[in-house]
Amino acid sequence: MNYFLDNKDLEFTLRNLDLADIARMRENNYENASKFDTAPADFDDALDNYARALKVVGEIAGDRIAPRSREVDLHGARFADGKVTYDPLTVKNLDELSKAGLMGVMLGHEYGGLNFPVSVYTMMTEIVSRADASLQNIFGLQDIAETINFFGNDEQKAQYLPGFARGEYDGAMDLTEPEYGSDLQSVRLRAYQDEKGQWYLNGMKRFITNGCAKVHLVLARSEEGTTDGRGLSMFICEACPQLVVRRIEDKMGIHGVATCELQFNDVPAQLCGKRRLGLIRYVMSLMNGARVAISAQAVGIAEAAYREARKYAAEREQFKKSIDKFPAIFSMLSSMKVKLTAMRAMLYETTRVVDLRNSYTELVEKGNPTAEDRNLQKYYTKLAAQMTPMCKALCTEGANSIAYDTIQIHGGTGYMRDFNAERYYRDARITNIYEGTTQLQVVAAIGGIMQRDADQRMAELFALELPANLAAIREKLAVMHTKQLEAVKFVSEKRTADGSKDVAYHDLVARSLVEMETMILVGLLLLRDGAICAERAPIAERFVLDAVSEFERRYLVVTSGDDLLIANHRDIIDY
Repeated sequence: MNYFLDNKDLEFTLRNLDLADIARMRENNYENASKFDTAPADFDDALDNYARALKVVGEIAGDRIAPRSREVDLHGARFADGKVTYDPLTVKNLDELSKAGLMGVMLGHEYGGLNFPVSVYTMMTEIVSRADASLQNIFGLQDIAETINFFGNDEQKAQYLPGFARGEYDGAMDLTEPEYGSDLQSVRLRAYQDEKGQWYLNGMKRFITNGCAKVHLVLARSEEGTTDGRGLSMFICEACPQLVVRRIEDKMGIHGVATCELQFNDVPAQLCGKRRLGLIRYVMSLMNGARVAISAQAVGIAEAAYREARKYAAEREQFKKSIDKFPAIFSMLSSMKVKLTAMRAMLYETTRVVDLRNSYTELVEKGNPTAEDRNLQKYYTKLAAQMTPMCKALCTEGANSIAYDTIQIHGGTGYMRDFNAERYYRDARITNIYEGTTQLQVVAAIGGIMQRDADQRMAELFALELPANLAAIREKLAVMHTKQLEAVKFVSEKRTADGSKDVAYHDLVARSLVEMETMILVGLLLLRDGAICAERAPIAERFVLDAVSEFERRYLVVTSGDDLLIANHRDIIDY
């Protein structure tokens, strides 16, 4: 089974996602074709390259990775005598992806990469995640190479990027420490220089995905006497005797990849980029990439879980008919499908924006930009900053919901290890925790919502020509958008008794505002797609109709201004 060709929603997305400008800019107006055999001559050629690569990933994922996934989950990564060992099937999976030329997807042709946009790479990670979510945690760490490509010097690029493209190097992102979790500005791992200027790293890191990797990007405190994010820099180091894996975590899910605790004992390192920008710029770039990657992982898990539920419901008979004929079950399956399609629409709208941000940023920093180029770079940077956390929140919470319902449809059998349903449930649970919990995604997104950074894109979507049935549904979204503006204005103007901004109220209702914004944007995206393909119209209608009542409930709470909201929560906790 080919996990790309059997997914008409993913094929639809590739055909209809507007990648023309992105491909043109990535390929230097297609001048790359005269220098590299792998470079496309025009957009049709580029699109054909994308489709062929996705077919290869789909075949490997469906025919080879997926059948091995249960055994990988059973045995997992192992740790003994200070060494991490991956299951032989995981090693085989990575080897097959490497031999297919899929380990340098976004790297430039000059480094042996495919030079694909984030959107296409994200489709690959979704496909791999559907087959084995834990494998994505290794395959998806190609962001490490991308970070070196964006911020490293020419020597570092030449040293590492060809090895990543050939699959000789794998990567790890070493950020979290035992005492600080998501509070990255408090990182304490020390970076210091000797008299010759050589950097060394000392300290601990914890919860490091693929911490046994050959190449590490490490957030460390380079400035003595500092305690905040302005004293942090990013470093590159390699696996060596001084970099010790102390243990690996015994996890609930994603067993196929090791999550490590690391000890740095004077590990030689190279500064990546400029000092003091480690958290402020480089980790923020890494985290934005990670949000997209985990969103794709969540969509892949949700796709696998939904298909498992649908298959089981069609085969399981009760009272002389299959259970998918019962309204209680087919309504669940319908809701799961709507949610999954909404997640994918949001994911690839987000990756398109990220691709445009990346392209215009490179043009501004390395090209000969016009004033319009600079304005577009600023616009897409702000839009990406709002949409990536919104996307992660929607996709990861949705994956958990779909995996939950998959077990429910299976009944008691879904609780048993004989079926894949329980593995999807375990694997999905981490997605709304790592790379920033849903609560932190709200913190990341709310600023853009209060500043209305997505209104221009919403206006473009509202202006699209729609058939009459979908135009009527759009009117409901227009009402919701008006109310969203009212809610944002209400919260921004709310004051405490002493006249200061009511920060506590703002923070309390932030999640509702983020989810309300997401409902509107996703509804518009689904209507856009329903206008292109009539088969998708019922999904758009169902999503919006379901969203109306939930939006209204949240709107009433947000605009109530009831100070008892905060006091009541505290009273409940204290009881």
